[in-house]
Amino acid sequence: MADKIVTVAEFPDSAQATLAMQRLSDHGIKSVLTGENATNIYAGLPPISQVKLQTFETQAEQAKQILESREPESEEQ
Repeated sequence: MADKIVTVAEFPDSAQATLAMQRLSDHGIKSVLTGENATNIYAGLPPISQVKLQTFETQAEQAKQILESREPESEEQ
């Protein structure tokens, strides 16, 4: 049976959503964004203006934990 796609987070703009998507990618989680174009066309009109970050249901809990964690990004010194 195929794994379902679920929404793990919503963002007011595509820039924030893209950063979150990259963070998941850095942890090996594949994800997609939906609603990017709507935020450009209908900016400021909720709920149309929300960009949704989606991933496979089997990775959703891990993705939420990554997005909610406040661990500092590694910095080279």
